[in-house]
Order: sequence, then structure tokens, then C-alpha cells
Amino acid sequence: MSRNASDAAAPTSDEILRFSNVSMRYGRGPEVLSDVSLSLPRGSFHFVTGPSGAGKSSLLKLIYLAARPSAGSVRLFGEDVTAMAAKDQPKVRRRIGVVFQDLLLLDHLSAFDNTALPLRIAGHKASEYRNDVAELLTWVGLGQRMQALPPTLAGGEKQRLAIARAVVNRPEILLADEPTGNVDHDMALRIYRLFVELNRLGTTVIIATHDQDLVARSARPVLHLDRGRLKPMPPQGPAE
Repeated sequence: MSRNASDAAAPTSDEILRFSNVSMRYGRGPEVLSDVSLSLPRGSFHFVTGPSGAGKSSLLKLIYLAARPSAGSVRLFGEDVTAMAAKDQPKVRRRIGVVFQDLLLLDHLSAFDNTALPLRIAGHKASEYRNDVAELLTWVGLGQRMQALPPTLAGGEKQRLAIARAVVNRPEILLADEPTGNVDHDMALRIYRLFVELNRLGTTVIIATHDQDLVARSARPVLHLDRGRLKPMPPQGPAE
């Protein structure tokens, strides 16, 4: 379960993420997050829910350092990243995988090359990662589609490809923004089970979603955002 930051004055050894009285606004606009405090342990699995505009995507942006809070502090991996210099951010981002809502796949690259892209950017040679990428794509059910281009893939295949790319660096935290929003119920459950397996392997998983049926089935802790304010909720139902 999540813990409110006010319940613990100092970080604990198993803590991977902490928000302390965090608020956020874009420019001079209204606050999209207001006084959010939370503490998540390593290896946890949380859903972030709430209506459109509640601040779910903004919360994820703060975690993967795509935005800064206007007030409060953010700690990741035991380090205060609130005002971290841009030159120091890549080392933190490499420990975080992100499945974006619009996927951001590169249409001119094959499924294999999309997945391997983070490793190429990090300077690894193809000979070092070829087998690992192939194994990962097989694990997400794309073993027969490695050379396919994203425009030829079905919606669920694209989602699983985005997950493969997000985890190819073996991140400690995996964030997913509406990962089941454009697939049918059966595919949503298949994708969810991939996240469950990653969590069992030790990855901390945080999923922002509108899919209340999936949340209800999962029995995972829920962080509910309402008008930018966080309201922790208990697990919603039996675990899958």
C-alpha cells in the first residue's frame, strides 16, 4: 500500500518514490496537482485513477523528470530530484521505463529495432543485445513479428511492443499511461498480466488508467486523483 509522506518523517530503506507536498502548474495556469504526498515501496504495484484532467499524466511526468513541481519535493531512489541539473537527469531516467499513451513508436523501424533503440542510444553494440531483444519480444508475444513495422501491427501488438521497449533496459520503475485504452477486454487482461509478471520480477509498476474494470479485478492499491488532489483507496477486488 502507499503511505502518506506525512506518516514518515524520513525515507525508509525500501522506499523508491516519495512526493512531499507536491504541487504543479503549467506556466501561469491553475494547479494541476495540489499538495500531493505519497511514499511507494520498492516492488509495489499501483494504479493511478481519476477523471480526465485530474492530473494522472502530470503525476507520471514528475516521476520520469519530464516536468518539475512548482512546490514541494520529489525523491527517487533515495535522491532528491526536485531541482536536479539537466546533465544529471539521464542517469535517473535510465532507471525508469515509460509506456506513453500515444506509444511514440517509430514507424520506419522494425519491432526489433524499436525495442533495441534505448540500448543503441546508450551505446551498446548489436552483438551485445541481439539475443536479449529477441527473447524479450518472444516473451511479449511478438516473436514472429520482430521485423514487422509498427503500421502493420494490430493495436494490442503495438501496446506490447511499447512495453518491450520500455523494459529492455530492465528499469526499476515502469510507468504506463493508459496502456489498455485502445484494446479490447481480452487484450487488456493480457497486457495487464505482462505488468504483473514484471512486478513479480521486482519492477515497481505504476499504471495510470480509466479502466475501472481492470482496476476492480486486480486487487492492487489505487491512488485516486480528484481535481489534482490525491485520495488513496484500498484494493478494489480479487487479485488476478
